[in-house]
Amino acid sequence: MNGIPKVVVIGAGVVGSLIARELTKYNCSVTLIEKEEDVGWGVTKANSAIVHGGYDDPVDSVRGRFAAKGNKMYTKLATELGFDLKRIGSYVLAFEDEELPHLDELMEKAEGNGVEGCEIHNRDEIIKRNPNINESVKAGFWCPSAGITEPWMVAITAVENAVLNGMAFRPGEQVVDIITGENETGKTVKVVKTDKEEYPCDIVINAAGLYADKIAQMAGAHCPVLHPRKGEYILLDKKLGPIVTNVLFPVPTKQSKGVLVLPTVDGGILLGPTARDMDIDQKEDTSTSSEGLNEVRRKTSSMVNGLDFSQTVKTFAGLRPEDPQKDFVIGKTNINGFINAAAMRSPGLTAAPAIAEYLVESVIIDEMGVLIERRTDFNPILDPYPVLPEDDPQVWEEMVQEDERYGKVVCVCNKITEAQIVEAIHRGARTIDGVKFRTRASFGRCQGGFCLARIVEILARELDKPLNEIKYRTGNTKLLSGRVRT
Repeated sequence: MNGIPKVVVIGAGVVGSLIARELTKYNCSVTLIEKEEDVGWGVTKANSAIVHGGYDDPVDSVRGRFAAKGNKMYTKLATELGFDLKRIGSYVLAFEDEELPHLDELMEKAEGNGVEGCEIHNRDEIIKRNPNINESVKAGFWCPSAGITEPWMVAITAVENAVLNGMAFRPGEQVVDIITGENETGKTVKVVKTDKEEYPCDIVINAAGLYADKIAQMAGAHCPVLHPRKGEYILLDKKLGPIVTNVLFPVPTKQSKGVLVLPTVDGGILLGPTARDMDIDQKEDTSTSSEGLNEVRRKTSSMVNGLDFSQTVKTFAGLRPEDPQKDFVIGKTNINGFINAAAMRSPGLTAAPAIAEYLVESVIIDEMGVLIERRTDFNPILDPYPVLPEDDPQVWEEMVQEDERYGKVVCVCNKITEAQIVEAIHRGARTIDGVKFRTRASFGRCQGGFCLARIVEILARELDKPLNEIKYRTGNTKLLSGRVRT
């Protein structure tokens, strides 16, 4: 390749976004393409939001190679990008005698994966930390480095920072073809073609989530067929208070890590997920079912007392890509310049920063021999999104004095002001969901019932668009079709 290498990353989920940001640390041209109209709207937006300890992945697996390392990288990443990260620790709980040996197995895996600080706690210690745990608990495997975050904000802030460092972001474009050519070493990538544009390239990184297999097929590259695995969730209102202190897992099965109970970073309680393998053609099926939600209620109630399901804020389902080997598919392929970051099942969120670093340093630079130097002007810092200091009225009053819009609460449930919504729009939100994921406006118990109209008005004003042009999400999701009367 001649001159500065041109790299195209496909997919702006948490994996693709962090890969793209990592690339902007080097002297290369980076373009990130996303079929949705915003960041993190695929696999990233609907999962358990856990930064796993990295202790339970097989030591000889690709997952085991990256999960524990990725966990350690999150503290620095959260500081640089300003997203929420709370290392609250996790328990794997044994309620039956026959489950106790599994806790010892987890200790062995933790040591093999280099996870420090893990311990096995007795019943008294567990209930002291989490008084609402079912009193039949016998013991628990404790991992202090596990944490919770908001995956979409990891992706959003990574993209923002990458753009500030020169990356080109192309949302709302769907890749339709990847054109290859021949050189002395065989087939090589030449052009990524979308439904809107063509992008000449030297390297393509395939981080397309559930559709990574389809993207690979376009280039003729090897990638296993990916099928979706559905997980259904229940979110309980944060007014219930701190029912649990830590992330609580049951003893896992071969199928999944089990149905969990955990706090969210904004004080809610998340329950789930189930694990149901879906057909290949069901990659858009995020429907919930009475059977799945009943499973969540039954299994979480057996683990934790006091779960009031009448305080359900919402139910939802997420999909994750599974390959036959139940492992990540990372690295070079048979097509020169085409790199996979595929089959990013759990713990993909945790492993993502380590995978990003590996693909740039070990694959592109070392294995492929691409000569790119580190930039001296890379700026890793992003201003955090503004948060109201609800427990400090004096500071809040000072914010209002600087900008009166901090005194105009739009989302009462989550105390989100007009100033915060405007900031989100100026930083990239173009839809109601774009505002929602950046600010938590309409994420509360009313789910937008009282604030939706005002959010639409603010979007229309700031984007200088008619009200009936404002979308809820992507595609044809306009809320209004026109005026009833003039």
